[in-house]
Formats: sequence, structure tokens, C-alpha cells
Amino acid sequence: MSNKIVPTISSGTPGPLGVLHLPRFWQKLSLGAAGKLAEDYPACGQGYDQMVLDGLGLDKQALLDFVAEKKPTYIQFEKFVSENATKLNQTAVSQLNAAITGYQHTDETRQSILSSVGLPDGNPTDAVNLNNLDDWQGFHAAEIA
Repeated sequence: MSNKIVPTISSGTPGPLGVLHLPRFWQKLSLGAAGKLAEDYPACGQGYDQMVLDGLGLDKQALLDFVAEKKPTYIQFEKFVSENATKLNQTAVSQLNAAITGYQHTDETRQSILSSVGLPDGNPTDAVNLNNLDDWQGFHAAEIA
């Protein structure tokens, strides 16, 4: 078993604020701050993480510092987000959620993920579900196999 953890909360999962990816982002930031995030995962990457920061108008460093210093529960994390986001409104959340669900990996990435999990080229095609498969495969490899 690994002492590093593969995050398995889907980017397609919202919390009470209704923001997709936010629970996963909290999990990755929390694991990263604790030194427990699997090496292949950035605590705050350029994909969905950056989309959330930009889409909600959050200061990256303030968020990183808050998680590192306070080690918040998810609800405490959402409270920080709601108090510090400059664009937290229904329009911004809807646009962000649409961008997350609509994101597509390159064909090369899609084929690589499908191949690594033992599926033929085809479905799923969206990045959220492909990432889920990739996470579950990584979890299995690190913790079960």
C-alpha cells in the first residue's frame, strides 16, 4: 500500500455551493498540504483547478495558504470560498460547470486513458469521466494490486 493517496472524488461532483470540481480541489489541496497527495497529481494544477480559480475569482495563494494553515473541513473550505470569491453567483457557477462538463481531452490523452484501463477506443469521451477512470485505475494500482 502507498502512503500517498490518489484523489477519487470526481470533478463532476459538486458540494453545497453547486460548484463542480470544488470537492475534488479541496481534497487535492488538503492532501498536498499534508504531503499525502500521489506524485502524479498536482495539488493545484493548470486544468480544472485553474478553471475554478478563474471562474470564481479566487486568489490562488490565499487559497493555498488557507488550506495549509487551517486544514479545513470541506464545509469550512466552502465558507472560505464563498467569503473570498469575487465571482460567486449563479451565472459564474453555471458557466464554470458547463466548462468543466464540456471539456474534452485530446484524442491522444483519451486513447491513452482508455487503453490503460483496458477499454477500446470509444466511450467515454468527456474529460470528467476519463479522469474518473484514470483515478480509479491509479487507486487500484497503488492500494489494491
